[in-house]
Amino acid sequence: MSRAQDERRAGFKRYKDDVHKEGKPFHPYAMLHDTIMSLVVVVVIVALAAIWYYTSGKAPDDSGLLGPRYAARADPGTDIFVPRPDWYFYFLFYLLRIFKWPESVVLGTVGIPTLALILLVMVPFIDKRRERRLSRRPVAVIASLLVIASMGVLTWKGATVKEGGASGNAQAVVAKWQQVNKLPDAALPGANLFYQSGCLNCHFYVDQGGNIGPNLTAEGSKGRGIDFQIRHLQNPSAVHPGSIMPSFAALGDANLKALAIFLEASKGGAG
Repeated sequence: MSRAQDERRAGFKRYKDDVHKEGKPFHPYAMLHDTIMSLVVVVVIVALAAIWYYTSGKAPDDSGLLGPRYAARADPGTDIFVPRPDWYFYFLFYLLRIFKWPESVVLGTVGIPTLALILLVMVPFIDKRRERRLSRRPVAVIASLLVIASMGVLTWKGATVKEGGASGNAQAVVAKWQQVNKLPDAALPGANLFYQSGCLNCHFYVDQGGNIGPNLTAEGSKGRGIDFQIRHLQNPSAVHPGSIMPSFAALGDANLKALAIFLEASKGGAG
């Protein structure tokens, strides 16, 4: 072993002894580390933004290394779009599929994430040991690996899960709705539009759909009327303040009326 290595090791040992006895001051050590890390993050973001901007063109189909600069204008009246969360919410998206019953939705959306966050905040107050070697902290290591694995699996499942709340052929599904819910022929155009517009991603109807919005199987039994249904479809938040449902005004008056007729005809099998 060389003399230089001996001196470096001796200096590092003195440094560790001083930290153990006197602690490590916030200034300048912690401030320096945070500043350097923040600078690295900002530089990476700026670099990615520059690469995206200078490698892409102004045309929607002129994609660069990180995607196109502009995309085609969204069509709010589309009947084939299936809403999806951003990728970092896929784990929560799949939790909603696990806790799919209305009574347990709050557990998947609020309970589990909040509990995990509280445990994460409490870790520094519970474990005050100075030991940092992973081999000496099996519980922390195993817990961290389980959290990473569960988040990864939920994210992967949320990314690969089949789209939409509807299942089956549209014609067969609507025919079943007509039979079960005793729908008149005048309601069938609206039923087809309801199926094709992705309404089942949020609403439950007869035997399938989502649980984000209310169950619409017996919506017509509430006696709200065609005019109310049209106004609600045009501007949900104006009819129900705080509603997260998007506006479907872009579907046009004829389609909105067809949907309203279908909803008012849906009386839960009462006809």
